[in-house]
Amino acid sequence: MKGFDPKFTDFPDYIIGITKEIWEDRQIATLHHYYTDDIIVRSPASLVVGNKGVIAATMATLAEFPDRTLFGEDVIWSGTPEEGMLSSHRIITTATHSGDGVYGKASGTKLRYRIIADCHAINNAINDEWLIRDQGAIVRQLGYEPLDYAREMIAKEGGAEHASRPFHPKDDQQGPYKGTGNDNEFGAQYADILTRIMGADMAAIPDCYDRACHLEYAGGITGHSHDFADKFWMGLRASFPSATFKIHHQIGRDDPLMPPRAALRWSLTGKHDGWGSFGAPTGAEVHIMGASHAEFGPWGLRREYVLFDETAVWKQIALTTG
Repeated sequence: MKGFDPKFTDFPDYIIGITKEIWEDRQIATLHHYYTDDIIVRSPASLVVGNKGVIAATMATLAEFPDRTLFGEDVIWSGTPEEGMLSSHRIITTATHSGDGVYGKASGTKLRYRIIADCHAINNAINDEWLIRDQGAIVRQLGYEPLDYAREMIAKEGGAEHASRPFHPKDDQQGPYKGTGNDNEFGAQYADILTRIMGADMAAIPDCYDRACHLEYAGGITGHSHDFADKFWMGLRASFPSATFKIHHQIGRDDPLMPPRAALRWSLTGKHDGWGSFGAPTGAEVHIMGASHAEFGPWGLRREYVLFDETAVWKQIALTTG
């Protein structure tokens, strides 16, 4: 890996390795050389520019969840060391809510949730990132409903006039990464499936999903087979029927000892103008940042992981409705 520390055998080893160094080994100072000073980190909740903000957020999280673990389930990547590489890193994390922080007074609750982080790296450093935590899963385990948590956050931030606004493309800043992934057949196949679903062709699910598919969805929910997939995707799309669906990045890979797989980063942008997973339509303008991983087998899509931040969606709705 030209330009990268030789202790890393390949790009997945780099991504998984630095994650462990920073979080579990408490080498937070390594962020000074693993992240560039001017890194842009986008999450559904905010846009952060600069490594100082990343380091501060990392320390605050570890103060609240000191025993946090981050297990790398997969790294789906594209690019080259010379031109830069983009990793879509799926993590399952465990943590105990042992300190006071953004989630309130320490409760001792043990949490388990997923994250997907898309990171662009070149010359041993990350300089562009898109980060999605399953906030819905986190707050439910802490005893909140996502809408109630969003309302509480608005109140803590001084009310609707002063509350921070979730990420929206109009506020984005262009980072150094301008790629859109690769042209592997499995990335294209998964992109076609989601495009069909978002175009109201729900027949894509029985057409393309294995009948025994295993599904892990936003909110920490687990299910199997076509009906579960249909309920999830239908509920999301029905809430925002006129919103624009866009795939921003797609990767496909077919690696030794791994099933063919794909990673997509996508969005829905538009009005909350339908009945679905987000209740009665409010007309609120909403942007949803989504990330999905899929694995394929002999009978179609056999595993799917989909994340977006329900609390950020509800916050956008609550800021409109009061």
